Amino acid sequence: MTERPDGGTAVKCSGCGITMQTTSPDLPGYIPEKLLTREPVICQRCFRIKNYNETSSVTVDQDEFLKLLSQIGDKDALVIHIVDIFDFEGSLISGLQRFVGSNPVVLAVNKTDLLPKVTNWNKVRNWVQKQAKEQGLRTEEIVLCSAKKNQGFDRLLDVVSELRGNRDVYVVGATNVGKSTLINRLIRDYSDMEQELTTSRYPGTTLDMVNIPLDDGKHIIDTPGIVYPWRFSEIVSRQDLSSIMPDKPLKPAAYQLDSGQTLFFGGMARFDFVDGQHQSFTCYINSGLKIHRTKLERADQLFADHAGELLSPPTRDQLAEMPEWTRHEFRVPRKSPSDIYISGLGWIRVNSENGALVAVHAPRGVRVLLRPALI
Repeated sequence: MTERPDGGTAVKCSGCGITMQTTSPDLPGYIPEKLLTREPVICQRCFRIKNYNETSSVTVDQDEFLKLLSQIGDKDALVIHIVDIFDFEGSLISGLQRFVGSNPVVLAVNKTDLLPKVTNWNKVRNWVQKQAKEQGLRTEEIVLCSAKKNQGFDRLLDVVSELRGNRDVYVVGATNVGKSTLINRLIRDYSDMEQELTTSRYPGTTLDMVNIPLDDGKHIIDTPGIVYPWRFSEIVSRQDLSSIMPDKPLKPAAYQLDSGQTLFFGGMARFDFVDGQHQSFTCYINSGLKIHRTKLERADQLFADHAGELLSPPTRDQLAEMPEWTRHEFRVPRKSPSDIYISGLGWIRVNSENGALVAVHAPRGVRVLLRPALI
């Protein structure tokens, strides 16, 4: 909690009501210390909305986020849940349905520009619908979109107009899924922010939610991005983020493997073909991460000798800061196209007609699972 320089009571943002702090720009309520004595005092996020008609992401941990979610079920609201198609299972909010109650949910599936251009979008939509249903999430609509390419956002805005009625709009999502881009678009389309924010305080004061007033008296509620520790993006260094997070369409890399062969994805993770007939595996990994093939019997020694050098990123020093690897084993059924998914790193499609026994080694805590093939 930040106090005034004169030792008085904590300073509250005149925009959203949050207690100000001067130490962490990425956390709620940040303001440069030299601005604390100005009037009115508003946090960095409110300043950006007021002056630039845009909002920036802030984050909270899971417990804090669940407290925020628990309030939505008591409201009359439309909920927009934004997920990342590249990291679908890692960015989907588990158990969202029990928090939102009977309120309608729109699932906005962002970063579709990362999928290969020849992708069958109807199949992707059906895949998303099935996966969401298995997670217990009931959706009024699924919208495939790309914030980067500004694709699908007109459709999303149409859906919001159709479903909103006399409701507030809550926007929820994990970090790095494109939530701020959507909020900014909603601001431009639904609210005269300059008029509203220069004359009045935001109505909301709950934690770091920001209530953005709409022209009809309702609000867009910008919730913080939840930090999920099982995503690769939360454990790598900032300089290595660009190596694992793609910024252009994925180029599938197919490998014909015999059992007893291994693929290293830089020094981030490894994939073992433990047992099965000679077959093809297709890697959907950022091209900035070099794939190295070797024999399974040599894999442990290769990693011990060359991690952080031949097998990089990360560097040896950065690798020492990451959790040790854990082994995950999967048996892929016959005639069952499947992905071995590594949260935040990508996936390996198993193309076999005959099944396979495979294993993945990844930092402890990173989510690794077997799922029906996305593509």
